[in-house]
Amino acid sequence: MLTIIVIAKECIPGRVKTRLTPDLTAGQAAAVAAASLADTLEVVRTLPADRRVLAFDGNPDNAPSEARGFEIVPQSSGGLDDRLAALFDEATGPTLLVGMDTPQLTHEDLAPVVAWAAAHTAPASWQTRLAHPVTGDAATESIDAWFGFATDGGFWALALSNPTGSLIRGVGMSQDDTGAQQLRRLHDAHLRVGMLPELTDVDTVDDAVEVAITAPTSRFARVFATAQLHQLHQPQAQLLPQQLPQQRVTQPARAARAARRLVSMV
Repeated sequence: MLTIIVIAKECIPGRVKTRLTPDLTAGQAAAVAAASLADTLEVVRTLPADRRVLAFDGNPDNAPSEARGFEIVPQSSGGLDDRLAALFDEATGPTLLVGMDTPQLTHEDLAPVVAWAAAHTAPASWQTRLAHPVTGDAATESIDAWFGFATDGGFWALALSNPTGSLIRGVGMSQDDTGAQQLRRLHDAHLRVGMLPELTDVDTVDDAVEVAITAPTSRFARVFATAQLHQLHQPQAQLLPQQLPQQRVTQPARAARAARRLVSMV
């Protein structure tokens, strides 16, 4: 029916969410990343799928407990485009790839992909049709790919009915036009593309505040808010204003209000 792949890094301090520092410590940033991954895995784990895969860049023994029931596979070598391409080269049938940086992800965000995959693999007998009804319309069934832009210009989701890495390999990654490049690649291959909601990818503290307020009951929101409050209560080093991180000088009140608001919501 559907293969869902989550691509993720092991959440080691100093290796993940480095743009959240110095507002957070490296350890706090890693905890926020781990919470984001856990929220993502929990959503994927409850979606109807034949296969759930965690493509993990790290020690598989350190994969999060929320990955129970997932196949844990190592990422290939090379740039991000090569690693994503390799995952699609090895997949068969409708395949959805999501990242670990959108903890606000919901079932509703992915409902079109689930219905589309079910329509592509609808059971033949009337008995199984009754047990597994397909609700997608003809327009949905005719779609070849699904795509979700991230607000930073990248993308958070890509689904292909006939997965092949050639549709991804060579796309410039981690650029403000990565999403546009990838969508153009799909259109150049004459694929019919359905669009998923645009989501904010968590890279910066401002991103994290926005996402935590969007998903206040998430593990991500709880961990991030706790880290923010902890940092706000730490004594400032005795530095001149021009030596302090700019956000701490210009936006301390906003950061404090945001952190306290988050804590009150979780």
